[in-house]
Amino acid sequence: MNNLNKKIIVLTGALGLLGKSITESLAENNAKILMLDIKNKNEMNKIKDFKIIKNNLFYFKCDVTKINHLRRIEKKISNKFNRIDVLINAAAVTDAVENKPKPKLSMFENFPLKDWNKSLVGNLNSMFLCSQIFGKKMIKQKKSSIINIASTYGIVGPDQRIYINKKFQQTFYKNPAYPTSKGAVISFTKYLAAYWGKKGVRVNSISPGGIENKQNKEFIKSYSSRTLLGRMANTSDVVGVVKFLCGDESSYITGSNIVVDGGWTAI
Repeated sequence: MNNLNKKIIVLTGALGLLGKSITESLAENNAKILMLDIKNKNEMNKIKDFKIIKNNLFYFKCDVTKINHLRRIEKKISNKFNRIDVLINAAAVTDAVENKPKPKLSMFENFPLKDWNKSLVGNLNSMFLCSQIFGKKMIKQKKSSIINIASTYGIVGPDQRIYINKKFQQTFYKNPAYPTSKGAVISFTKYLAAYWGKKGVRVNSISPGGIENKQNKEFIKSYSSRTLLGRMANTSDVVGVVKFLCGDESSYITGSNIVVDGGWTAI
């Protein structure tokens, strides 16, 4: 995908699990990655081959749920770059099983309103604000791409059975806010694709299945058994689709939600 050469790509959540893999892969293809994340800049050292690709990386510490933060960063970006080719909205709030949340608190009946609001703000407000603020620049170019990271749980309800251990204990419940927000991401993607289609801005979403990330073996086995390919996703599975949507090969694709789940939602 040589057409990524020198593309200017804004990536939110750039220092997360998926964000780091996206950064590495796109920068290796000589794209310029404008990394937005609330995490400390030192996290960049954990990116694979950082020393090789560091000249293609530009870090901006930013809370992408804060409009004033984003306006300030947008000015800095505009002063340094004359365009934005791609915006990847990958920042997210999730209740990953590897974080070992308390089972009772994760139940719908007990789920706190503050956690509901935190998830909606983190997963939706950030995407809305980034698309609005950076999109104003992108619509002037007649050719650009926005990629929103959704989830299979934005398509189907969470299967709470995969969080039951060998002792038949429910160790965790996937909370209601995450799938609600990810379903909204898919709807927002279709809205924006329709709204900006004539401006030459393509807008698509990607719905990954569960990504393997140091979860316990019991959970990995349980999750994998429910996919057609018999395994959880790797970040590289998702990155390949991101690269495709960044490039010119996908120039006639907009308003789509591309599912990358090993067949989880197929049956």
